[in-house]
Amino acid sequence: MANSLSCVVDMTSSAPRVTHVIRGQAPVVGVTSLGDDVFVVRFRSPQVEVYDAVTFTLQRRLAVTGLGFGRSLCGLAACASNKCLYASDYHNDLIHRVELSGSNAVTQWSVGSGPAGLTVNSDKNVLVVIEDERMLQKFTTHGTQLQTIQLQADIESPIQVIQLSSGQFVVSYSGRIQHCVCLVDGKGAVVRSFGSTRGSGVTKMNQPVDLAVDKHGNILVADELNNRLLVLDPTLTSAREMSVSVDGGLDGPLSLWYDKSRGRLYVGEGCGNSRVIIVDHLKHFAATQV
Repeated sequence: MANSLSCVVDMTSSAPRVTHVIRGQAPVVGVTSLGDDVFVVRFRSPQVEVYDAVTFTLQRRLAVTGLGFGRSLCGLAACASNKCLYASDYHNDLIHRVELSGSNAVTQWSVGSGPAGLTVNSDKNVLVVIEDERMLQKFTTHGTQLQTIQLQADIESPIQVIQLSSGQFVVSYSGRIQHCVCLVDGKGAVVRSFGSTRGSGVTKMNQPVDLAVDKHGNILVADELNNRLLVLDPTLTSAREMSVSVDGGLDGPLSLWYDKSRGRLYVGEGCGNSRVIIVDHLKHFAATQV
């Protein structure tokens, strides 16, 4: 698997820009990072690829049976406090926890039917979207269930969730009719929503999948089938496209990870190119082009 720069860039510039591209042979269904490691899961692969966060060379692979075999998005998140990696297993209705302190030991716990997106909140608990049952589940680092939130009936096929500092949740979903990102309260009711029927205009999306939030509360959306990234304001009332300067343009952005400490965005593609695109010097999502 080769790594390459997408283009020649001025490495002294502090403007947001694409600095590296990790290439591969299969769609990137999950990406995250911790310290100097970047973790990547590809479709139909039971392994987590681990890259160096400076050189972006492949360092090792972690075997996690069941990953990548199911829904197109694999929830993937790392926790510095608990020194572990979490991954959702849609096919087997499990969450895998991988120790990163040296042993790489893998443990699992059962969740509802069809776990999709997965994130870690500010309390270091694990949030999982249960797609088939339209609910959110919250667990401790070792799988003790803390909370279940049933989403309202019109949130069909939820995909990803992020808990905000307010305690509310941002949820993406792509149902048979509605393709939306919404703000949900602690009882699963929609407070605000952006999107409607599938489409390509600035007020519509076509399979919004993964999400990221910056320090100002702006929400970045991987609008997969429109081959673009959308930035929603915190009130979910306006949107604009973030253009990514990469060879051939974005090709089915599927997975996102925003490393606030480095000001770095990782974009995993789900279609033909199957790349991880790395954007540096992105302190927030105000940039219209990177």
